[in-house]
Amino acid sequence: MDISLSTPHDFPRTAIVTGSDSGIGKATAVALAEMGCDVGITWHTDEHGAQATAEEVRAAGQRAQIRHLDLTVLPDAANVIDELAELLGGVDALVNTAGTGSAAPLLDIDYATWRKVLVTDLDGAFLCLQRAARRMVAASRGGRIVNITSVHEHQPRVGAAAYCAAKGALGLLTKTAALELSEYNITVNAVAPGEIATPMTGQQDIDVHQEHRPGVPLGRPGDAREVAAVVAFLCSAAASYVTGASWPVDGGMLQMGPMAGSHLQGQDWRRP
Repeated sequence: MDISLSTPHDFPRTAIVTGSDSGIGKATAVALAEMGCDVGITWHTDEHGAQATAEEVRAAGQRAQIRHLDLTVLPDAANVIDELAELLGGVDALVNTAGTGSAAPLLDIDYATWRKVLVTDLDGAFLCLQRAARRMVAASRGGRIVNITSVHEHQPRVGAAAYCAAKGALGLLTKTAALELSEYNITVNAVAPGEIATPMTGQQDIDVHQEHRPGVPLGRPGDAREVAAVVAFLCSAAASYVTGASWPVDGGMLQMGPMAGSHLQGQDWRRP
């Protein structure tokens, strides 16, 4: 079936991926490069990781530009989006991956930690989105924006009050931006990962099929490349009619409802 899309089949040509020095951000940068994008890469604490990401982007035959990004230094940190867009010759896609979290219980979390998580995961994402969207509107080519949220955009977790608050808010920001930017042919979506084997979850690039997670229907954590594949689709011309959605990539975790919990040790939930 031949479907005429409203955007060119080689869209996008340029992309910026924040927090692309490791984990989901790195996998996304490489996936977009393999799709034909020149990529802007940002790092916060791991410059070596950013250089390694750039090497993989270049190995895929695409250009890579690197900038340091500290989303606790706002609003000036968002200038990096404009810098990278200038270096790349525009920005067709933005993926907001940079983020942080806290494991402190609600009664113990201090205000400084609360604010750091909110500023990084919500305020920073908003400013990067705004900068990129302004450039997309000015270029009149349409665009793709993908915010990496979490399953905790949709469901809470004990000990993650600030993280859940930030990701829940980012989910609603995604929907609002989708409405406001639709007239410019800019789509805005969220991808909501579950447990993914990344440095942020205390795991390196492991063989996830060797890990056991009884409380996840697919029985394992996810690989960052599995998240990146969904992001790449949402950035492609094939997803031109998808906007305002949140795509869980969680092995079915959110479907477990009251049967679930990350502390399940058995398989009894699989039987009625």
